[in-house]
Amino acid sequence: MLMIIFFVDQNYKNKTLSKILDVKKLEAVDKSIEAANGLPNECYISEEYLAYEKERIFCDKWTVIGVGSSIPNYGDVKPYNLLGIPLILIRDKERRIRVFHNVCSHRGFKLVNEPCTLKNVIRCPYHSWSYDFAGNLVATPHIGGLNKHYSEKFDKIKSRLKEVKTKIWMDIIFVNINSNEIDFDEYIKPLEKRWSKFIRKEDQQLIVHSNDHGYFNLEVKSNWKFAIENYCESYHLPTIHPELNKVSNINNHYHIQGLPNRFAGQGSDKYEQSVKGNKKFNSFPNWEKSKIKNSEYIALFPNVMIGLHIDYFYVFWLEPLTINRTKEHMQMYYVGNDSANGDTLKELRKENSRFWKDVMLEDISAIEGMQEGRNSPAYNGGNFSPVMDQPTHQFHKWVANSLI
Repeated sequence: MLMIIFFVDQNYKNKTLSKILDVKKLEAVDKSIEAANGLPNECYISEEYLAYEKERIFCDKWTVIGVGSSIPNYGDVKPYNLLGIPLILIRDKERRIRVFHNVCSHRGFKLVNEPCTLKNVIRCPYHSWSYDFAGNLVATPHIGGLNKHYSEKFDKIKSRLKEVKTKIWMDIIFVNINSNEIDFDEYIKPLEKRWSKFIRKEDQQLIVHSNDHGYFNLEVKSNWKFAIENYCESYHLPTIHPELNKVSNINNHYHIQGLPNRFAGQGSDKYEQSVKGNKKFNSFPNWEKSKIKNSEYIALFPNVMIGLHIDYFYVFWLEPLTINRTKEHMQMYYVGNDSANGDTLKELRKENSRFWKDVMLEDISAIEGMQEGRNSPAYNGGNFSPVMDQPTHQFHKWVANSLI
């Protein structure tokens, strides 16, 4: 009986998708790169499609909604809106980060509107029902009548906050809204295995977020997927990043295609460490000496991009706002607190942050141009260079297969 219900549910979902776009266009994505088309226009311009994508990608998968360093202390609270789904991030007494649906279980009132620091409870502004940082309902004022704060007819246990499946990795906050993705440790294993020649698990404890030049954001007029597609390939370096191309051009780059199909991107074998006079950042201690000039830039699907270097790394994550608007968040990390926040390397951090902001600003022209072009009914989803576009094609295939 359960199998029949599942079949009907899948059939319903496919019928829903077919009302939004031609499913055959999605099937055309999952072909060899020489024969494939890219994702159809509807995936970038249709509000109806975005609602479907929200469920099948952002709720079904391990999705990034922020970083732990944004709520560093006990009681720090931050609301987040995932395409209309109100969430709340909180640091509890054990300094663990938890994520809940940002809604009171009484009358559905939104609990928190702005980042703040709370002492002991999350209190609903409507009727003052209050929850501890583990989500337990701990106070129900006047629930049994005036000054009667307890009722035998009401079970507080059933009215906890609804917690979201959450995992913190390299300070990145991942959530799986629908709790139906594979275990995160299994999910991240292929990437950790790849990067074991650069950083080991114990090295992850060395990373520190920069407080002075460690964050910036940009709002762009494009669909979130374009940022991933652009990030995955080095093909655009000569035209979009001419100065960067002089330092590390296409010939210095190689493709990264992580299997199982969870990440893709590019790497460079010509990275030079950041130096100012005789000052430089600390390095990861277990980085293989033969890879000292390697840096890697991967997109971990769906919405986070990571740049790994011997002396720092960054987390570049995407907040989808609408079908054609995206907020890009850039977080910078270094090895040890003296590199991340010490006065000696402050100017070096400032230069590093400015460099990456300039690169991201250059990319905006590319991704906004693709957004505008997708309004052309003559465009068939695009074709791929069999040599230069393999990681981008992998991302297209991942999206298509996640939908169907």
